[in-house]
Amino acid sequence: MDLDFLESMVGEAVEESPYRGIWVVAEKEGEALAPVVLEMLGKARQLSDSLGVYVKAVFLGESTEELRQELVSNGADVVYVTDDPRLSAYNTEIYSKVLGDLIEEGKPEIVLLGATSTGRDLAPRLAQRLGTALFTNCLNLEIDEMQRQLLATYPVYGGEYFQTSVCPKARPQMATVLPGAFRPPLADPSRTGEVETIAVEINDLEVRSKVLKVVSEEARPEVPLDKAKMVVSGGRGMGDAESFALVEELAEVLGGQVGGSRGAVDEGWIDEEKRVGLGGTQIAPDLYVACGIAGAIQHYAGILDSKFVVAINRDPNATIFQVADVGIVGDVHEVLPALIKELKETV
Repeated sequence: MDLDFLESMVGEAVEESPYRGIWVVAEKEGEALAPVVLEMLGKARQLSDSLGVYVKAVFLGESTEELRQELVSNGADVVYVTDDPRLSAYNTEIYSKVLGDLIEEGKPEIVLLGATSTGRDLAPRLAQRLGTALFTNCLNLEIDEMQRQLLATYPVYGGEYFQTSVCPKARPQMATVLPGAFRPPLADPSRTGEVETIAVEINDLEVRSKVLKVVSEEARPEVPLDKAKMVVSGGRGMGDAESFALVEELAEVLGGQVGGSRGAVDEGWIDEEKRVGLGGTQIAPDLYVACGIAGAIQHYAGILDSKFVVAINRDPNATIFQVADVGIVGDVHEVLPALIKELKETV
């Protein structure tokens, strides 16, 4: 924005900030970029167009030429990488030190991290090191162009409400982004960008912890929830673990994946990674079946992109029916066995 024009508008001198640009902290899942990284790059490109600045991606650890080009293809103008072997495994102390030094030197006005296990661990430590504020678990990001302020929207009170906040004096403005909050951009393989290798300065005496071994869970052949075409979820209304098995059986008959509400996770009937909703995974299957789920706002918002929703609940006033294409008012312990029997006979 032209400062002379802005000064004429507000009638006073405007001090130009040394902070410029949007940085996205990249990370991998296995050997590929985490999906949330591409989603953040797409959003960062939109925000950068409003601010007239560059988008830069920062990747600490082992990277390949293909990975670097993928960052550029999805919106990065500059990619910072490092070849230091001490960054091959994630370490909070080392990563916050290296990123902190880089950010203090580069002075971006916005820094985005994924709300992943790594991002949720790193972001608060990094914000504290930089002496700035942090918005967490964001679902939307916008820009106040006049003030160059980040408008961050995130769930509060367990997802019952959404709040939009700004930090007028905090620089850089930092936020973690929930996976699935934004759609990934259309990659452009013809895009070009700069790749810069950064020198790392780490005093071994400052590092009080060391990663001895990284243990990965055994690879699972099933389709991830956010990629599944059919998802069957159960909630606390299923009653117990034995009854929750009906949800799993229905998913098997349909050839879909099993999900659950926060209540099902709290009861221990399903793993946290299978939780559907804002605090878990946002999904967009062709068919979503909700069994014994009341439909709290965080679950409701996590399934809005589903193409067809079937809800089964004995409470006719359950919130889940507001988003359902077909609602069955009835006891899941009676409806599910009948539905499973009918489907098996049909198939």
